[in-house]
Amino acid sequence: MTTIYKVPALSNEGGLSAYLAQIKKFPILEAEEEYMLAKNWKSTGNVKSAEKLVTSHLRLVAKIAMGYKGYGLPLNEMISEGNVGLMQAVKKFEPEKGFRLATYAMWWIKASIQEYILRSWSLVKIGTTTAQKKLFFNLKKIKNQISPRTEGDLKNEHVKDIAERLNVSEDEVVSMNRRLYGKEQSLNAPIGEDGDEWQDWVVDKEMDQELKFAHNEELEQRKDLLQDSIKILNQREKDILYSRRLTDDPKTLEELSKKFKISRERIRQIENKAFEKLQKHMLNAAKSKNLLPAN
Repeated sequence: MTTIYKVPALSNEGGLSAYLAQIKKFPILEAEEEYMLAKNWKSTGNVKSAEKLVTSHLRLVAKIAMGYKGYGLPLNEMISEGNVGLMQAVKKFEPEKGFRLATYAMWWIKASIQEYILRSWSLVKIGTTTAQKKLFFNLKKIKNQISPRTEGDLKNEHVKDIAERLNVSEDEVVSMNRRLYGKEQSLNAPIGEDGDEWQDWVVDKEMDQELKFAHNEELEQRKDLLQDSIKILNQREKDILYSRRLTDDPKTLEELSKKFKISRERIRQIENKAFEKLQKHMLNAAKSKNLLPAN
């Protein structure tokens, strides 16, 4: 059954300022009130409780969406996508685990916005592996850290540094940099004299609603598998794997080598071993739950 939330509408035509002003009127919940509302929603399905949880976090969505303005896409659309992620987070939130909704919802909001950006940037054929997505969303930030105001191709030492930080090849770094900051057109760049934009000429390849629903269900199942499977790792393996592959700001081998007082090669070995253990456990769990596609 689909839950219908009564949240402020975000107009496509000049309504952003009004929307931002409107959502500021919703109070931020205290921890105890948030907990009681979440428990009530989970146990009774009270939609009013869910709506209050959603509306109190709309400002969080807007703040996160503004962090993605550099991708040249309409801010109002990114906020709308983020709101969808927030609603999914409210549905899945388990208050008894002891953390606040904002901490949990942040992941869902970012995931929804990033999926929208990746779909919209399909014109430049962005890669779809986890490492390539990480590269897409972190290249600009890391470039600004190591070489502010750099234009054109990166220096070899910068390419090598970025490739190591994000666990991708140097060729992928060069290619992605040229796609994002070279001569590739933004999807919002005007063409002709009629006000059309590049994105108006991109064929809509989005899945139909039934396939989209199935895709989303699969993503949620994978998230649950990951959370269950990561428990098999010891604390050092968890720390290294999170630091290298499961964070928006990956650590270098050198940084982790100093932290754990072991060699860079040993860090790499632990990372690879932990990843293999995680993959194997997730595969076995998926088989036991019949989540693998039929051959």
